[in-house]
Amino acid sequence: MTIRLNDQVAIVTGAGGGLGRCHALALAARGAKVVVNDLGAEPAEAVAEEIRAAGGEAISHACSVSDYDAVEAMVSKVMDQWGRVDILVNNAGILRDKTFAKMELDDFKTVLDVHLMGSVNCTKAVWEIMRNQQYGRIVMTTSSSGLFGNFGQSNYGAAKLALVGLMQTLSLEGHKYNIRVNSLAPTAATQMTEGLMPPEVLEKLKPETVSPGVVFLCSEDAPSRTILAAGAGSFETAHITLTKGVYIGDDEDAADQIAAHFAQISDRTGDQVPGMGSAQGQQEISNLIASQQKG
Repeated sequence: MTIRLNDQVAIVTGAGGGLGRCHALALAARGAKVVVNDLGAEPAEAVAEEIRAAGGEAISHACSVSDYDAVEAMVSKVMDQWGRVDILVNNAGILRDKTFAKMELDDFKTVLDVHLMGSVNCTKAVWEIMRNQQYGRIVMTTSSSGLFGNFGQSNYGAAKLALVGLMQTLSLEGHKYNIRVNSLAPTAATQMTEGLMPPEVLEKLKPETVSPGVVFLCSEDAPSRTILAAGAGSFETAHITLTKGVYIGDDEDAADQIAAHFAQISDRTGDQVPGMGSAQGQQEISNLIASQQKG
């Protein structure tokens, strides 16, 4: 089946270069009308012109995603021109890497403001549009640094895992409106990753190898609540799971019992990917009931 995005309107943030540029080009190649957002007007317009030169439709809009008023102005411009927004790819981001001991709080806040609040701002600006048209595809850009941790990236990792939490809830709230929300965890050679990996490795991690994942997550048949990892042409899914656990109770030695049974508590045999947060409480009550029945 060939994925087509004809007549759909896509906003891609941070699309003046790197991953964002590749995402914008890939969506345009499938027929989408693309809004190329970037902090700089020149790189944004250059990518928009690239799309137009290839026969596609694109406009550029320069603004910071951390400025909600500016984001609203961008979305208003898109609605005036094309009358709808079908796809939002939250890609804009920055790095301020340092160990937590050496990191200034301003650098921590700045990274959260761009990655997390920037995605919140853009999503909020299109949410009612997508609800009203009963259709939307939203991609949050998470990271292995958020999912699994990475030395010197406490600010970046915190923001990136927060986006997964945002995705989890928005996918539930958007379900009846046919709004599907997913996360992409890319590994790619961009300006943000230069100097972090050897040149021969970076050559394999071309941003173009990640963008097919975005096309899939923006398609009509896209899943929802998926964390799709992508890099060097390889694709995986990541999951937040819940083990079966052990009923310990609340006796005075409960903490000691947790220590004694921790291997069993953390045993991943038969673990689950909960449908929503209430699944944790349901399992805990089930463990309590099972313990009482044994007693």
